[in-house]
Amino acid sequence: MSMTVVGLVAGMALGFAAYFGGFGAFVLVAALGAVGFVAGRFLDGDLAAGEFFRTRTGTGDRDIRRR
Repeated sequence: MSMTVVGLVAGMALGFAAYFGGFGAFVLVAALGAVGFVAGRFLDGDLAAGEFFRTRTGTGDRDIRRR
């Protein structure tokens, strides 16, 4: 299934939720869709759990002291 079709289905689901259930249902469907998206990416192997808990090392260009 192409990403265009997935986007179309997601947009239609959000539209139906907003029309029939109001704003609260719209937010609920959007939140559950985001959770499902992240879970799907994790199960496909495109996302690792460690990416959410990565620590910052402080080795950016801003932290280098110039003499």
